[in-house]
Amino acid sequence: MATQIVMDHTGDSRHFFDYDDLKRLAEAERRFKKLTGEGFTAATRTAAGELKVVRTVDPTAEETLV
Repeated sequence: MATQIVMDHTGDSRHFFDYDDLKRLAEAERRFKKLTGEGFTAATRTAAGELKVVRTVDPTAEETLV
């Protein structure tokens, strides 16, 4: 299961979805595009543990921080 963690001035919210669930994946992609379009930056963690800025939804990422 993948997680989008969205942080803003009110705190954070977590959105869980399974990449095999096309409806939930589409919701995650819409949320990602909306937030990055508003100026949010998105990042995932690499295998080495470092953060990597992403411009699209990464289907292999366990967590995406926005």
